[in-house]
Amino acid sequence: MNTLDTVIVANLLGNLRQAAYDADHAHFEQVMAEIEASGEGAERWAARLLEDEKSGLRPVYQGYAEHFLSVSPDYGRFLYAMARAGKATRIIEFGTSMGISTIYLAAALRDNGGGTLIGSEFEPGKVARAREHLEAAGLADLVDIREGDARETLADIQGEVDLLLLDGAFSLYLPVLKLVEPHLRPGAIVLGENAFDPEYRAYVRDPGSGYLSQTLAIDAGRGNDFTVRIG
Repeated sequence: MNTLDTVIVANLLGNLRQAAYDADHAHFEQVMAEIEASGEGAERWAARLLEDEKSGLRPVYQGYAEHFLSVSPDYGRFLYAMARAGKATRIIEFGTSMGISTIYLAAALRDNGGGTLIGSEFEPGKVARAREHLEAAGLADLVDIREGDARETLADIQGEVDLLLLDGAFSLYLPVLKLVEPHLRPGAIVLGENAFDPEYRAYVRDPGSGYLSQTLAIDAGRGNDFTVRIG
């Protein structure tokens, strides 16, 4: 049995997924309706969000303070599998939110024999709730959640990084990647959830950047990227 399938963690994830549905369903229905009505597709919707972010991250994301914006169960198990396959012991997560994805990754660390996950989250309320959820899962000893702008909270991470999850403000994917990049070991995995920023995608697909990258079929249409550090 792995940590994900223990009664405590499995039940907690089930409860959190229901809470996420209750908090986010109406929002996602509205977004999908807007995308369908515009006929522009998710890429264009994401482009508008990227433009809004340039005017200031806090005004944009304060509006999502009560939303989980969490990974799907399929993507969560994919995160766990990638961390296990890569024998990860040091993980960086940009965009912790309420801690659902963090639980999947921390469970992998536990089953890999231990390690550290450094998370960064902008909203104080989400930081508090994520910490509570990690405590309830029995995984808090593996996780250091840092509150604030990731360009500051992740400026001092030291040591090699085995896996980087990007799941925060779209416009910061590339800046955060470049911040963590010197610490990525050869073979390190970089996962971009909702990686809609064209500059980020161009960078990880440029052979000169030292990565091999492709779009994932998991949660098709959400722009999920799988990237490996080969340089």
